Amino acid sequence: MSHAENDEFFKGRGAQVNTHNKFLKNKYVLDHIEGLDEQLLENTHTQLFEETPKKIVSISNSPDLSHFHSINPYQGCEHGCIYCYARNSHEYFGFSAGLDFERKIIVKRNAPELLEKYLNKKGYEPVPIILSGNTDCYQPIERKLKITRGLLEVFLKYKHPVSIITKNNVVLRDMDILSELAALRLAHVNVSITTLSESLRQTLEPRTVTGMSRLAVIQKLTEKGIPCRVMVAPIIPGLNSNEIPDIIKAAADRGAVDAGFTIVRLNGSIAEIFTDWVHKAFPYRADKVLNMIKACHDGKLNDSDFGRRMSGEGHVAQSIHQLYRMACVRFLAGREMPGYDMTLFTPKGGKQTSMF
Repeated sequence: MSHAENDEFFKGRGAQVNTHNKFLKNKYVLDHIEGLDEQLLENTHTQLFEETPKKIVSISNSPDLSHFHSINPYQGCEHGCIYCYARNSHEYFGFSAGLDFERKIIVKRNAPELLEKYLNKKGYEPVPIILSGNTDCYQPIERKLKITRGLLEVFLKYKHPVSIITKNNVVLRDMDILSELAALRLAHVNVSITTLSESLRQTLEPRTVTGMSRLAVIQKLTEKGIPCRVMVAPIIPGLNSNEIPDIIKAAADRGAVDAGFTIVRLNGSIAEIFTDWVHKAFPYRADKVLNMIKACHDGKLNDSDFGRRMSGEGHVAQSIHQLYRMACVRFLAGREMPGYDMTLFTPKGGKQTSMF
């Protein structure tokens, strides 16, 4: 039985449950109260919550992501990708990593202003900053709020390098700014394609654009001179691992110059959310998929060990690595992402000159 035949499956969202937030003492339940015949009402629409942070650039110094500078104009993501590692971070805001993550979106309207202040700090030396280190900067609400576009305008103003990770075609709206940045060797775009199977995408990433639409994004950006990398991520053994060569070939045919991948990791509440989802979405494959994921992570779904947590190890992971390497050699040979020009950055006070 597929997910389409499962009456329990909650369509239109990724998570099927609201897991308990470990930071909260009380649990929110929707169980029937004895004697109550009517269903307890719950707001199922997407809600926006305003945040006015004092800083916007996050710096990770973990061994996996050393000196990783990122900006997330949104927390939570309406795309609803079931595997998203960012789900756990929603608990810091008092929400669940489950349905809350894709229905309660935190927006940071002052992000461009904070970025401008950051770039003008005394002694600041430019390093590439990534948009969407945690959640997609081009999720649906960006069409209206244009926070990401405001950030790109700041990067262009100061001629600062920026990299984008997205799975939404809203990025095409900003081709005018991105093409100017790319002409100065200041922009990279990473397009995430998890599957080209539309039936799998609708379940795995219910509110994203199709895989074919993402391939079109790569082609259109490439035609404007904007370098693109395809991110085949995450690889979920038993669900999309067989698609690695097809995705890389399709992306290369449309102009992608590089590829990347990660193996799915189910840390924190995501293990419970994913396990519940896969049993409802693919009941006859669920145990096999979960066991193959465990095989990549020392027999666990929750894997926090640096190095292994994103790339996996063991025979299942090795076969995925080999398939990926072979596809890159076959379809991307001789291509590479251009380097950034770090010399163009100019703060308000002008370039600093050396006395020597």
